[in-house]
Amino acid sequence: MLASGASPEPPGTPEDIERLLIVRLGSMGDIIHTLPAATALRQAFPAASVGWVVEERWAELLCTLSTPRSGPRSPQRPLVDRIHAVNTAKWRKSRRSIQAWQEIAAALSELRAPGYEVAVDFQGAARSALIARWSGVPVIYGVAEPRENVASMAYTRQVIAHGTHVVEQNLSLAEAVAGRSLELPAVEFPYDETAEQACDRQLREESVADFVLLNPGAGWGAKRWPAERYGDVARLLAADGLKSLINVGPGEQDLLEAAVGASGGAAKGRVCSLAQLIALTGRARLFIGGDTGPLHLAAARGIPVVAIFGPTNPARNGPFGSRSIVLRSPASTTSHARRAQPDKGLLEISSDQVVRAARQLLGESHG
Repeated sequence: MLASGASPEPPGTPEDIERLLIVRLGSMGDIIHTLPAATALRQAFPAASVGWVVEERWAELLCTLSTPRSGPRSPQRPLVDRIHAVNTAKWRKSRRSIQAWQEIAAALSELRAPGYEVAVDFQGAARSALIARWSGVPVIYGVAEPRENVASMAYTRQVIAHGTHVVEQNLSLAEAVAGRSLELPAVEFPYDETAEQACDRQLREESVADFVLLNPGAGWGAKRWPAERYGDVARLLAADGLKSLINVGPGEQDLLEAAVGASGGAAKGRVCSLAQLIALTGRARLFIGGDTGPLHLAAARGIPVVAIFGPTNPARNGPFGSRSIVLRSPASTTSHARRAQPDKGLLEISSDQVVRAARQLLGESHG
C-alpha cells in the first residue's frame, strides 16, 4: 500500500518491469530476512533482469566465490542476474584517498550500466537510499517509516509496510512493487560443491553423523548468552548421544575457546566461511543460538532452532520458516543499544532450559 501523498504510479503496469534492482547491503541476518521477498519478486517478474547491491563481505550469500557476478543464473547464483558488491566501510574510512574515490566511481559506473528501471530499498538507511539514487533509476520503492528517516527523501514510492515479522514486512514492500499479493516462497542459497564436499569429508573424518550446531556469537554483547553455557549444553546433550559443533565468526575465537573448554570434550569447534557455514548448517539436526545471522540461516534452511533472545524482539526478528522454540526472560526489554555486557534477562535463561527445549524439538523431529 502506498503512503498517503506518495507519487502516483508511473506509466505502465508492474508487468512492464524488465530491470529491477534490490538494495540490501547487510548484515547477514538482514539479507537472509530479505531473501523471501526478493525471491517473490523474482517469481513475480520471471523475465526481468534482477540485480542486488550488497556489501562485499556478504556477497557469498548470493553467489559462490568462484562464480561470475553476472550472467545466466545457476545453482551457484540462483536468485539474481547481477551482483553489485560494495565496501562502504572501507570507503568511509579511506574517503580522503584518491583510490577510494576511484573505487566509488567505478562502482557507480557499474551500477548505472544495466539501466535499472525500478529499485527497492529493503534496508531503509541513508546509505542504502543514496546508493539506490546513485543507480539512476527513475522509481525507488521504500517503506514510509524507514530505519533512518532521511532515507525516505530518496523514495519516489513510499509504502506502508504491514506484518509483524521483518520477513512479512519485506514481503509487503515486494507486494507494492508487484501490485498484487505474493506468497512467501522457499529460498535457495548458492550451492558450493567444494564447500559441500569438504564438509562431508570433515564430518566423516571426525565420525560425526548426528550433531547439534551451536553458535555463541552475536553482533553485540547484550545479545550474547554466555559462551560457557553453550559448553554446558553440549555436555548435557552428549548424554543423549548427540555431538555438538560450535561455530563462531571472525574475531570470536575467545568465545569458541570458552564454549569448547566448558564442554569437557563434548564439543568441537568450527570457524567457517559463509559457504562452509551454509553447507554445515544444512546437515545439522538442530541449531542453538541467539539473534544472529547463523540462526536465521538455519531457520531459512528449515533446521529446527532453539533461539535464546534477550534485548531484541523475537516477534519481529525471531526464527522464521522452521520449527523453533524461543526462550526469552520477562526481564528482557526490547532495545537495540549496542551494550557490551549481556542483557540481564538473557542471563536468567539456564542451560537446563535450553537443553529441555532442544530435547523437545529433537523428539518432535523423530515423532
